[in-house]
Amino acid sequence: MAEFYSHLTSKLRTFIQQQKIFFTATAPHLGRINLSPKGIDTFRCIDRQTVAYLDLTGSGNETAAHLHENGRITIMFCSFNKNPLILRLYG
Repeated sequence: MAEFYSHLTSKLRTFIQQQKIFFTATAPHLGRINLSPKGIDTFRCIDRQTVAYLDLTGSGNETAAHLHENGRITIMFCSFNKNPLILRLYG
């Protein structure tokens, strides 16, 4: 069952810091979803309700274009080790 949080707990922030890769997903009002793997130590938890990442563009700049259009993004971290967890941040 999914749990929802109003802020990032210290346990969740620690989990985020341990991940080597994360994914961003965006979509325009009309068109295709863009799902991209990210990493290279580009994600930061600023405080309990603010995060930031450096968007290093690869084959295009769809993520930035979608964010400019509608401001919607989902960021997902997933771990499949001894303590599996999937964490999604909606913004």
